[in-house]
Amino acid sequence: MIIVNTSFTPIILDNLVTAIVLLDEALEIRYVNPAAEQLLSSSKRRLLGTQLPQLLQHSSLDLNHVKATLHSGQGLADSDVTFVIDGQRHLLGVNASPISWQKKLLILLELKPIDQQRRISQELNQHAQQQAAKELVRGLAHEIKNPLGGLRGAAQLLEKALPDSHYHEYTQMIIEQADRLRNLVDRLLGPQRPGIRKTDNIHLVLEKVRQLVNIDTDSSITIERDYDPSLPDINMDAEQLEQALLNIVSNAALALKSQGGGTIKLKTRTAHQSLIQGVRHRVTATIEIIDDGPGIPADIQDTLFYPMVTGREGGTGLGLSIARNLIDQHQGKIEVFSWPGHTNFTIHLPIKS
Repeated sequence: MIIVNTSFTPIILDNLVTAIVLLDEALEIRYVNPAAEQLLSSSKRRLLGTQLPQLLQHSSLDLNHVKATLHSGQGLADSDVTFVIDGQRHLLGVNASPISWQKKLLILLELKPIDQQRRISQELNQHAQQQAAKELVRGLAHEIKNPLGGLRGAAQLLEKALPDSHYHEYTQMIIEQADRLRNLVDRLLGPQRPGIRKTDNIHLVLEKVRQLVNIDTDSSITIERDYDPSLPDINMDAEQLEQALLNIVSNAALALKSQGGGTIKLKTRTAHQSLIQGVRHRVTATIEIIDDGPGIPADIQDTLFYPMVTGREGGTGLGLSIARNLIDQHQGKIEVFSWPGHTNFTIHLPIKS
């Protein structure tokens, strides 16, 4: 247990860059330093006396474990915690310790933002893993396509040699199944070369996607638009980006359909000095697809863009992998943040001035 010398407490705590919060046994806030005020998006006057759970729309950490530190006398540490505060997602390193302060037993909560370094590390790891997955799939595709071609050719020769046309339905079945497997392999590989690029408006692409999804959904799903009209045109293959965006928006619509409806928001903005795959770009376009569906299971979020990974029953796990591949070919990147009731796919595309 930590014993705090109260004469130095204000000076030390108020000058820390780590957010410090003191909580009582009801998780009511008794003290916050300036860094905590910034993190919790409120002033000390408003925060004091407020219970911490009331400020969080979502927490990946069970706050009962924080409360339990008072009774166990043992500290708690978690290097990967997600707090959603005022609609914003924060990745944090959290430490909770029981302390004696002004003759009271309180919880010292240290909250250290790790968003930026985690995002850079995750982006580099995902890019490397995605490249490894591509090479693996290419190798498997080569091994599968060769025997499939031989199988299909043999079925065609057999069909010509059969004296009774009654058996042709069986050879046709072999040919159809071979073609189906070949198409599956082609979809796994996705487009491997950049298409025809030209400078175009991303909002035109988003509108096509919105119309296509609207046709395929009922009135229980609403698609809202929040476009930045000042967003510059982008050098792109409109068909490829349409496919990538359609895969993401369609997935969102299916997730909402499973819960009886909801809202999808299509949002665009301009960002400056963005880092994409280790390269800093002066101006980038940011496209967000946000829905209020059930969220993506936490155990597949890190591998969501791998081939054959899906959180939906009956899904092939190819749509997001293909979307990632197409965004990569545009020197962009795609991120996903999700918790129950909120999923946000964010695409960053460089704008060449």
